[in-house]
Amino acid sequence: MSKAGERDTAIGSVWMVSREYDGLAGAGGVKDVCRQLAEALVAEAGLRVTVVLPRYGFMDAGELGFTPLVLTNGRQPDICADRLQQACVLAMDYPDRERREIVSFLEQRRKGVRIILVETARFAEKLGVYTYTAREEARESWKKKGSGHYDYFAMNILLQKAALALMIHLDKRPDVIHCHDGHAATLAALMRELPGQRHYFARTGALVTIHNAGIGYHQEIADIPFARAVTGLPVSVIEDGLLGQRFDPFVAASGYAVMNTVSENYARELQETDEDARTGWLGHHLLSRGVRLAGVTNGINPDDFNPEQASRLGLAAPFNPGKGDLAGKRLCKEDMLAACGGKTRWQNVEQIGSLQEERDLPLFTFIGRMSAQKGVDVLLAGLDLLAGKERLQLLILGSGDSRLEAAVAGLAAGRDGRCRVCYLKGYDPQLANRIYAAGDFFLIPSLYEPCGLTDYIAQLMGNLPIVHLVGGLVKVKDGKTGFGYTEHSAAALAATMERAMAIYTHDRKRILSMQRAAVENIFQHHTWKQAMAGYLDLYEQATAMTCRS
Repeated sequence: MSKAGERDTAIGSVWMVSREYDGLAGAGGVKDVCRQLAEALVAEAGLRVTVVLPRYGFMDAGELGFTPLVLTNGRQPDICADRLQQACVLAMDYPDRERREIVSFLEQRRKGVRIILVETARFAEKLGVYTYTAREEARESWKKKGSGHYDYFAMNILLQKAALALMIHLDKRPDVIHCHDGHAATLAALMRELPGQRHYFARTGALVTIHNAGIGYHQEIADIPFARAVTGLPVSVIEDGLLGQRFDPFVAASGYAVMNTVSENYARELQETDEDARTGWLGHHLLSRGVRLAGVTNGINPDDFNPEQASRLGLAAPFNPGKGDLAGKRLCKEDMLAACGGKTRWQNVEQIGSLQEERDLPLFTFIGRMSAQKGVDVLLAGLDLLAGKERLQLLILGSGDSRLEAAVAGLAAGRDGRCRVCYLKGYDPQLANRIYAAGDFFLIPSLYEPCGLTDYIAQLMGNLPIVHLVGGLVKVKDGKTGFGYTEHSAAALAATMERAMAIYTHDRKRILSMQRAAVENIFQHHTWKQAMAGYLDLYEQATAMTCRS
């Protein structure tokens, strides 16, 4: 039964497997979706939710409040040594030899969600979620900062095997296992094909959520003998899971799980348009196998980014765009402009360029990876087109591709009196909050965007998004809750920025109306309480694919 009588559902328990979880480990939007959906399922639907993820080397489990999880639950204490009460041994074979890896587990509850960390040497040695860090490169020069882990596929399989083994140890048969992205997608095949598991999980459904289908995000592998050995899957399953010449976890999962993406429009683009070329034609390949991708647009928990809670978010003053109370927002803008004047000693970022303390000039903001997918190349070209036309200031926070970092830094270091740019290289979550709160307009010129969460955050802080209307960004309504353009070009972006500036200069009442409408739209259509209903439907579809009578 659902909580508060809102919905009847046969789903009682859900386990999630993810490489990210907000507040513990994160690199992108997966962390936010995993935590916020898990908490909503507990609070709003009354489900029992467990999340399994790695214990990376940058996480201090003790300080985070985790305690060891005893697998035997007090059974057979005389024949199980202490280590074996807390650990299990998993087959992680290589093509040329049999191998085993030992894992143990730690647990805690956060807002009703049971979170379990997988403790093992393979995860503990990693200081980044998906890539090597500068610290690791300093130790071993071949571990280049920003490059992916050499053993990424083994890491993923170990996590998935550990999650399944843990459920068996604890005698848990969840109604659904929710696999987040390619890092966990192979689990759908493992639970159906590995001996001893196909029967144990016969009544458990699987859902695979594709957070990003772009090339490089599938977690695929070209070494087919290695894929066969380390997964333990039959040759026929491995061969059936190929996309081109690579074993692709999404393809492998498609015969065993319900599959979805994180917005309705992204699902359509992947299976009905040529935009799917950016995925290596994954969407069309799945469609040829009879798999129709569902789309559930991500939600957000507005309270996480409520600018009335200024002290918690690190803001200079509280405000409320939904009620037209923006006096505090003006103070937040003044605070950020002063901080970027060139005299602040930042702890987590490097500042290149500076801003002037002119609060009446429109402040454009950008927070994200320095990458072509995020449209940084188009942003740079668009600024060239704007140069000399209108006075504006731009504040950028992020890191990524070294060439784009250098290009942004070069622009910020220049002295253009009309278009002034400040680049804060790196990332800091509280600094990001301050930038969201300070900005008048938030730029999202992405080449493609499965859903987008930054547009929500910006809107909740009265920062109107300017977006390329692609993927999930179509939820921004041009002229109503933000500004949008359809052509992925510098000219289209520059023209939209000019349009926004004209309204900002000549029609502040309309800006105020748009800020209010954006917040109202989120509360009416895009909270996790609303988005959760789509996932409950998918969970029920997943259980219908099992051997339930």
